[in-house]
Amino acid sequence: MTVRVVLVEDQELVRAGFRMVLDSQPDLTVVGEAGDGLAGVREVRRHRPDVVVMDVRMPVLDGVEATRRVLALPEPPKVLVLTTFDVDEHALAALRAGASGFLLKDAAPGDLLAAVRTVYAGDAVLAAPTTRRLLERLAPALDPEAARLAATLTGREREVLVAMARGLSNAEIAGDLVVAEGTVKTHVRNVLAKLRVRDRVQAVVMAYEAGVVRPGDR
Repeated sequence: MTVRVVLVEDQELVRAGFRMVLDSQPDLTVVGEAGDGLAGVREVRRHRPDVVVMDVRMPVLDGVEATRRVLALPEPPKVLVLTTFDVDEHALAALRAGASGFLLKDAAPGDLLAAVRTVYAGDAVLAAPTTRRLLERLAPALDPEAARLAATLTGREREVLVAMARGLSNAEIAGDLVVAEGTVKTHVRNVLAKLRVRDRVQAVVMAYEAGVVRPGDR
């Protein structure tokens, strides 16, 4: 199956480079592109892609609001946001809006390909050190509502959430906790449901907001 991608990036040269990298792969194809967030939402409506690669800083409509609008559509695609800076409040806002991860624009081509495939598979791009720096530097002070929801987690669910924040995969969490991977998947589903979030990225953002994970934790 071919993964259908829409590129939303205001720098034409950068967009062309991404398109060349993605279209070089037999399992990936760029079906549409746009130079601003509003046009990007239109392209998503038109092409119904699997993944949107979205810059966060754009004219007309920024990537944060464009991400919100895209994810409000019926059967929304996954969104991977792009940023020039490894600590960017816009990127954090996009993660809160439901993006499945973020990537620096100067990332290696292989990192871009891996990130698109990862979010398409339903996982989150969380393992990069840049994501940890973003959350540690920009996550706000304790959020009472986040803390209230986090208090509903069982001890094991809390352990799984902390492991997710470390960027571990389900298989790695299973190895650490000495349980079956299927058991971890059940815990992850329960964590998402109790925290009332869409995916792992939003769960990890909430873990910082609730104080379950603190800057400097490993």
